[in-house]
Amino acid sequence: MHPENIHNKPYDFDVLTDAIPELSQYVFENKYGTKTIDFSDQDAVLKLNKALLKCHYGVDNWSIPKDYLCPPIPGRADYIHHLNDLLLEEHIHVQIKGIDIGVGANAIYPILANSIYGWKMLGTDIEVKSVEMARTNINSNVKLSENIEIIQQKDRGSIFKGIIKEDDYYHFSMCNPPFHASEKEAKKANSKKVKNLNLQNSSDLNFGGQANELWCNGGEALFIKRLIKESVLFKNQVGWFTSLVSKKENLPKIYKQLKKIGASYRTIEMGQGNKKSRIIAWKFE
Repeated sequence: MHPENIHNKPYDFDVLTDAIPELSQYVFENKYGTKTIDFSDQDAVLKLNKALLKCHYGVDNWSIPKDYLCPPIPGRADYIHHLNDLLLEEHIHVQIKGIDIGVGANAIYPILANSIYGWKMLGTDIEVKSVEMARTNINSNVKLSENIEIIQQKDRGSIFKGIIKEDDYYHFSMCNPPFHASEKEAKKANSKKVKNLNLQNSSDLNFGGQANELWCNGGEALFIKRLIKESVLFKNQVGWFTSLVSKKENLPKIYKQLKKIGASYRTIEMGQGNKKSRIIAWKFE
């Protein structure tokens, strides 16, 4: 993890259960005598997230509808810290403003961005229910509501169009694109996780998510290609364009597209436990 990530240390479940007492019913000692939870239990992970947000980020009210993605907060915080490293290179002396593409019902990236670094954030999503829930999460916390705006992208064929206005400037954009190319692929991956975790069925798994959160036509690779293509139109209104890239094998195609549009770019490697991912970041000089 990034050295600035507060979650580099093991969870202190005594502190966390003091913050959210309901979490205590999910905490147990493993065979090593360490307190933990069952991370395949969606309710347990939801309560853990509530506790982490309250203890470390001062967010008292946060939730998501059943079967929506419950984000792993340490990994999400890593993205924010790496973005900060990029912005420090720019020596910016004004209020940082950023866009989260596909904010989801959880709105976790804008929440962390504002809570950790005080950035003003705009979150966008194509789904009405996600937008409504994200707004509820933001508006339930006064400090967040003053610094974060959530809007719906009504044109499913666009990413920045209709969102960034003529006089707007954002220091960065960020995105965690849909991972899979189809519902079939998503279900296959889910079944594999179930098998690896020795669970009985997929309903026992906390990897929730709605269709738009999990897959889109062409999957991650095509979505990022669209993101890159449209970024050209807004090259004077966004400093750094960034996106998570979960599949390393997608990088050559991404690099080819970035070279084609004449952008300078870099890849930032990230790792949380056994999970490896990376951020692709590009800009126009």
